[in-house]
Amino acid sequence: MTFLLRSILFCACLVGLASAQTRTPAQPIPVDRIVAVVNDEVITLYELRSRLDSALGQLQRQGMPLPPRDVLEKQMLERLVIDKVQLQQARDMGLRVDDGQLEQALQRIAAGNNLSLSQFRAALEKDGITFASFREEIRSEMTIARVREREVESKIFISDGEIDNYLASASGLGSAGEEYQLAHILLRAPESASPEQIQKLRAKADQVLERLSKGEDFAQLAAAYSDAPDGLKGGNLGWRSLDRLPAMFAEVGVTLKVGEVSPVLRSSNGFHLIKMLAKRGGAAAQAVEQTHARHILIKVNEVVSESEARHKLEGLRERVKHGESFAELAKLFSQDGSASKGGDLGWIYPGDTVPEFERAMNLLAPGELSQPVQSPFGFHLIEVLERRVQDVSSERQRAAARQALRERKRDEAYQDWLRQARDRAYVELRLEER
Repeated sequence: MTFLLRSILFCACLVGLASAQTRTPAQPIPVDRIVAVVNDEVITLYELRSRLDSALGQLQRQGMPLPPRDVLEKQMLERLVIDKVQLQQARDMGLRVDDGQLEQALQRIAAGNNLSLSQFRAALEKDGITFASFREEIRSEMTIARVREREVESKIFISDGEIDNYLASASGLGSAGEEYQLAHILLRAPESASPEQIQKLRAKADQVLERLSKGEDFAQLAAAYSDAPDGLKGGNLGWRSLDRLPAMFAEVGVTLKVGEVSPVLRSSNGFHLIKMLAKRGGAAAQAVEQTHARHILIKVNEVVSESEARHKLEGLRERVKHGESFAELAKLFSQDGSASKGGDLGWIYPGDTVPEFERAMNLLAPGELSQPVQSPFGFHLIEVLERRVQDVSSERQRAAARQALRERKRDEAYQDWLRQARDRAYVELRLEER
């Protein structure tokens, strides 16, 4: 037991003792307690119930039927354990989200709800959510996203052979412009699960399928049983084309009618159930939007820290805003092959750049400068010069296929990595202790 954990337990005992001395035995006081130990950190009952109350409020506003609270409590505890494992990985890798980046994210969230930041804060507090807790939840989500990008997305490799096979078979999927809204339930198997554990998990999946066949609500059962990160949201994957779904989901999804549920599916991560919620579209898009952009890249290494790289780009951004030439500054400071061209990246198709660069670029209007943007390569200052719509050439079809395959692999690779990270961690659950 670490010194930190002993200290927390000692303090909890002192709180309980002090409370006992000030109240009679007939008036027991609920004292916060530890409900899980994750490596060298703990999760408390207060933390669990605060997160659960927040999630319940959101689900009730969406009109989603809810399973019993004690069932949701177990699901939320596992969600907190998974988050804690990922945040600890981020800490060990030196990844963090500073206040400036967090502020920008909060402003984007507020703008997405057509509110100013102060109006958004008031709306949260009206719903019983403190702005401080929401702020830290967003910081944690951003940190976890960075871990996922570094540990999973940046390591996905797509071979030319895979692209050839995809282009040869994509038409057979019947996905020409059609999009699907699927929901899923994942019963995750431990990395080194015994045959007995696998058998019990399969039996549990069969029980869930039987309950679905009798008319029980899929979203409610997903909230109660799914080990996927979106379980508490009913397992809804949102709208996706088949080529942007995990291969197993795509193969089964195309055979399902709206409202149908798949049989139990087996993967390396465990057992899955999939429901087809809706379909739309069907006309193949023949043209895509291109963006003409340029950037300045400052790499992060053992000499240049994240904060130093960001600070340097902030200074260069101010110099551009005060009239200095972006191209000349790129030639002087950018640390990639585009420096000699003034940072000019030419016309960029969707999928040409890493996801975090593309997301930031897509938010910019022509002539607009980004804030420093972090990617696996370092920090970028991005300027969009112009946009156009262009027919898709055979080369671009291959690029689009590469991006589709990357997205397809991403979910599978992330679930696999998450399972391994969870199994490597020391986790002690104490929710049942009273």
